[in-house]
Amino acid sequence: MLAGLRRLLATSDLLAFNVRNRDRWIAEQAAIVPAGSKVLDVGAGSAPYRALFAHCHYKTQDFSQLREDQLRNGGYSPIDFVSDARSIPVPDGSFDAIVCTEVLEHVPEPIAVVREFGRIVGLGGRLILTAPLGSGIHQEPYHFYGGYTPFWYERFLSEAGFEAIVIVPNEGTFRHIAQETIRFARMSMPFRFKAPWYVSVAWLPFWLLLAPILAMSVPVAAKFLDRFDSERRHTVGYHVTAMRRDDGDRR
Repeated sequence: MLAGLRRLLATSDLLAFNVRNRDRWIAEQAAIVPAGSKVLDVGAGSAPYRALFAHCHYKTQDFSQLREDQLRNGGYSPIDFVSDARSIPVPDGSFDAIVCTEVLEHVPEPIAVVREFGRIVGLGGRLILTAPLGSGIHQEPYHFYGGYTPFWYERFLSEAGFEAIVIVPNEGTFRHIAQETIRFARMSMPFRFKAPWYVSVAWLPFWLLLAPILAMSVPVAAKFLDRFDSERRHTVGYHVTAMRRDDGDRR
């Protein structure tokens, strides 16, 4: 039974819903970008979305200082522009679209970064952006912020020259709670977390009772109940699109 629960927790699709949803959303946005468009993936890392933009002139940017084990696919993809995201060495209006996924929490000056987006994307160009509302520390020591709210996007994207800002939560509060119950079951697995052996022995029967509830029952219930969460105030993050307005102002 313990081995079966370990396999379940190691492969749980319910825990990975945020990544799966984000990947699906990026694919939908990529399909909208016209063929031949110039696209820059900012903070591209291993460039997991390169294939989605095969119909475009796709370029990558990254500061290229993470370890391989901190990257989604275990290493950097070829990077066209190795630079700080606040100062990307390209002329104004160089790109038709900018993609930036799960990067803003890792830059020390995110407002300066979105201003740079406003500089390098052409008038009428498209921004495709995601970032967490809340997440555990990762890619340390380059994790500076806990997350971004709709009000942050509305204010600072507008100030950077963007309009038609659309902000969509990546699921709601129930799914977020379920993600954490699965995480609790994983982290508290007897003989796998850092505790004396006798603590694991004492904890084992309680864990065996709780793990199926935390890893299966709660996530399944949360998937059903989440549709009734109209406020979605504790989502895992947001998917954001915006268009560069044609006002002649590149701040």
